[in-house]
Amino acid sequence: MYPASKIIMIRPASFGFNSETAGSNAFQKNNPELSENSGKLARAEFDNAVEILQKAGIEVHVFEDTQLPHKPDAVFPNNWISLHDDGIVILYPMLSEKRRMERRGDIVKELIKGYKVSQVHDLSASESEGKFLEGTGSIVFDHLHKFAYAALSPRTHLDLFLNLCSIIGYKPVAFHAADKNGSEIYHTNVLMCIGSRFAVICDEAVTDERERENVLKILRETEHVVISISFDQMNTFAGNMILLRTKSGDDILVMSESALSSLSKEQFNELSKFARLLPLSIPTIETLGGGSARCMIAENFLPEKAR
Repeated sequence: MYPASKIIMIRPASFGFNSETAGSNAFQKNNPELSENSGKLARAEFDNAVEILQKAGIEVHVFEDTQLPHKPDAVFPNNWISLHDDGIVILYPMLSEKRRMERRGDIVKELIKGYKVSQVHDLSASESEGKFLEGTGSIVFDHLHKFAYAALSPRTHLDLFLNLCSIIGYKPVAFHAADKNGSEIYHTNVLMCIGSRFAVICDEAVTDERERENVLKILRETEHVVISISFDQMNTFAGNMILLRTKSGDDILVMSESALSSLSKEQFNELSKFARLLPLSIPTIETLGGGSARCMIAENFLPEKAR
């Protein structure tokens, strides 16, 4: 079941810079040259990424974004939905009002047609209380060992995180993290990636020494080879990777070209022991959207219905 061989991706209709999210996302950059043709550029990058993933042997279910309402971040579905192997579907509360419109009941209904869905937990009511938890952006799951890691931030509320862990039966590991300028890191999945036998983490971003030691201790106790990345590498999305498994059973580690280019030879060789590294060219999506390859992918662990 893990890593996922089936994923969901949303082809963007109105991709662009979202000023609502920029305040808590230091990775976003409003580049006028890219903004002028952002929709066209993002769709080309998306289509190319889907083709690369499909050729690699990943089953990609592409949903088309709707033109209205306008949703500049729809290309990042991992923030509003997660699909679990026991048939549970979680819908998440998001900070940006524009992003809340990304949650689509029609997509959930389509999934229910083809997969065994036992429960749909919609946590979005907490938006009215100013509490948010943005899916596998906020949470990095270790599905093999049932741990969930979360860097607390305006988008990742501790109470919601603990509640989510109780729903799915995972052990919570919460911590605080900041970039080299001291700003809270908006999403956990930009600073760490957990594979079945390795973990990539910008451990110096974990600001509390005891929390850092605890995170590293749990990763090692769960038999992960820990590969540390620097702040500069994190800023090129080297932490925003995702491990997937092809139909033939091979593991691939998906990342952006900018993430791959930031790796040292030693890091590249170490990661290559666990998976084939598969880069995607997504500069527009990374720059204007402030998210990378992992953010574009929602893993689908739901059991299929008998055909």
